[in-house]
Amino acid sequence: MNPYLRLILWACAFALVPASAAAQRPANELGQIMILEYHKIDSPEGRWTRTPENFRRDLDRLWEKGYRLVALNDLLDGRLDVPAGTTPVVLTFDDSSPGQFRYLEKNGTLEIDPACAVGILEAFAQEHPGFGLKATFYVLPAADPPNRLFNQPGHEGRKLQYLVSRGFEIGNHTLWHANLARYPEETVRRQLASAQDWVRRYVPDYRLRTLALPMGAYPREIGWAVRGTINGSSYQHDAILQVAGGPAPSPFAKRFDPLRLPRIQALEPDLSRWLDYFDRHLDQRFVSDGDPLTVTVPKGMKGAVRDPLPQGLRLVERD
Repeated sequence: MNPYLRLILWACAFALVPASAAAQRPANELGQIMILEYHKIDSPEGRWTRTPENFRRDLDRLWEKGYRLVALNDLLDGRLDVPAGTTPVVLTFDDSSPGQFRYLEKNGTLEIDPACAVGILEAFAQEHPGFGLKATFYVLPAADPPNRLFNQPGHEGRKLQYLVSRGFEIGNHTLWHANLARYPEETVRRQLASAQDWVRRYVPDYRLRTLALPMGAYPREIGWAVRGTINGSSYQHDAILQVAGGPAPSPFAKRFDPLRLPRIQALEPDLSRWLDYFDRHLDQRFVSDGDPLTVTVPKGMKGAVRDPLPQGLRLVERD
């Protein structure tokens, strides 16, 4: 991107953050980041269900409190490009249930249901252009209905292609939500490689870079989940996501472990509790310096920064 255009975009996005709020958030790129975990977007509200209305309200709260969407893969790569004073947040959706992505047929044409997660995200991004349009969908290609690739068999390929074309990410969640702790090595590898192969039927050469563990269960050997080959099919995961655990460390921190990434289940009261926590403990929250090429940390915290940083990034200590 042209550097002058980038500066203009930064300025426009920053202008959407209230000046008083931004002034209270000195840069701290060693702070923690929330990786939010959603399941069903449906009614009624339940243990694994967020209603469309509450999901919209979640996005409103994130926006108002200065959070901006980033892709999980960008977090892993240390490429966090959000305005100064704002905080990156990652959205993940497990189990490919129909309320996450649904088509409606109107007058012989397909439209995205405005009440599904994709429809809500796209509408919110149009209304709040500085918020971003990013999420990772952990799909189940061979699950029983209604969790088999969003439960519209005639549109499976169209949906996967659409997600990728819009900048959303697809992640591995095994073929059918297999508890990997229960199986021998061959079965684990087959679950992971076959899930990727299934996605590639519709999106050739797409690599599922991340794995969300069903039920948070690691296989007996973590290496089985990281990379492997079976029957000529290879897979490699750059990160493994857990089912809970709280906010994740900064990707610039020494303690950042991509193979054990915690998440926050985005239901009441969990989400409210963490939003309130970061309101009260600003020093624990990742706050961007607005420059994706620098990593700004409080003075005296250099020793907590990973070495080396991702290529091209420069460390800055602030008073």
